[in-house]
Amino acid sequence: MEALTVHQGKVMPLNRANVDTDAIIPAVYLKTVSRTGFADGLFAYWRYKDNSKEPNPDFELNQPRYKDATILLTRENFGCGSSREHAPWALHEYGFRVIIAPSFADIFYNNCFNIGLLPLKLPEETVQYLFQQVKTNEGYSLTVDLGTQSVITPDQQTFTFEIDPFRKEALMLGLDAIDRTLQYQEDIAAFESRRKNTTPWFDAYAAS
Repeated sequence: MEALTVHQGKVMPLNRANVDTDAIIPAVYLKTVSRTGFADGLFAYWRYKDNSKEPNPDFELNQPRYKDATILLTRENFGCGSSREHAPWALHEYGFRVIIAPSFADIFYNNCFNIGLLPLKLPEETVQYLFQQVKTNEGYSLTVDLGTQSVITPDQQTFTFEIDPFRKEALMLGLDAIDRTLQYQEDIAAFESRRKNTTPWFDAYAAS
């Protein structure tokens, strides 16, 4: 997993509340359990015209001013609905590294951290201010400093955010769940060795 310490990127606004995971990546695109191949279906209901592949020019993702945006700015309860992991996979594969919103659905929020995508909560009034800035300033970008837990605007305004220390460390080190487990290989091997000596019948039961 790619580490995230300081990220500077263009912001794309998605001025919608309660965006569910089916809107993020429709079910028709869920034909594989790999983490790739979903970027094309990101926001497909809004991104394309009438179930075609013709881009809808009114949707932000298709507008030139937001090309190559890596920070998504949106409204409350982002990622609600089903628990599909494909939603953060699609966002990440498309190129987003940070999502800013007043609140997130719990399962979506946790799934983001599993792949190195930072879901960042800011107060509604701050989010509203950022929407106004993005609207009036083409190419508007933000700097997200995970170490100091701050969002820095081009004019050096700073907004702080909270994050669980465990999640923060994992992101900054680029460690997913498997990587974190592998850090304790020696401890796991030592435990298994002790267990075989103290409870050998477990192995015999497992083999039966």
